[in-house]
Amino acid sequence: MAELLTSTGVEHHPVVTPAEWLASRKELLQKEKEFTRLRDELSRQRRQLPWVKVEKNYVFDGPRGKQRLADLFAGRNQLIIYHFMFGPDWKEGCPSCSFLADHFNNIIVHLNARDVSMAVVSRAPLAQLQAFQKRMGWSFDWVSSYGNDFNRDFNVSFTKDEMAKGKVYYNYGMMEFPSEEAPGLSVFYKNDAGDIFHTYSTYTRGLDILLGAYNFIDMTPKGRDEDALPFSMAWVRHHDRYNPEAVEMLKATSGSCCAEEHKS
Repeated sequence: MAELLTSTGVEHHPVVTPAEWLASRKELLQKEKEFTRLRDELSRQRRQLPWVKVEKNYVFDGPRGKQRLADLFAGRNQLIIYHFMFGPDWKEGCPSCSFLADHFNNIIVHLNARDVSMAVVSRAPLAQLQAFQKRMGWSFDWVSSYGNDFNRDFNVSFTKDEMAKGKVYYNYGMMEFPSEEAPGLSVFYKNDAGDIFHTYSTYTRGLDILLGAYNFIDMTPKGRDEDALPFSMAWVRHHDRYNPEAVEMLKATSGSCCAEEHKS
């Protein structure tokens, strides 16, 4: 994959004594602690957001037949839904969403222990989702919204007419987006009376925090090293396609479903 690598100038990075390194590290540590406190406060404010009652009775096609939104809670009070980019006519799911979904399988049992269920929703028909899910080796709940308004109501699917205007409503404003499908995450709460409330949704760079691999990469000398790429995730492949002989030149990715999605 040499054609996907970029240069960050690490070859000429400053080299100092252990004592000098420690002084610089302690200075950065104070900023890291400040960031942690700011993140805690942001999380607190997120929990304080008002809620919106979900009035529509969304019904999805799932592995257990027709499933209502309420069914996706699986007996718990909280539900996280990831909006996975997989359109009705697509042959496979978006590589960037797949990169993110590679983080899901093994955390769901931990979410369940904290009264949280998780499901993935896409507009592609269920059979297409299941075939791709089998290929990727995933076992999380994945349902199809092909027959309902869920994707439209949560602003992650766009009509041809909307696309033709050059800008679509996404991430709480009008913006250019290169695909009919967009990524996102939405959170819901169900009370003991069975009422469902929409509590939070995030899109674009708001999804960054879910990418554990990026958090590891951010700690390395080269970091994400994406500035010279056509778009930030141009290097990402489905995890079964990191074969150097099979990777095409970047010109073939210029029209990727995920182009530019993570620059906002």
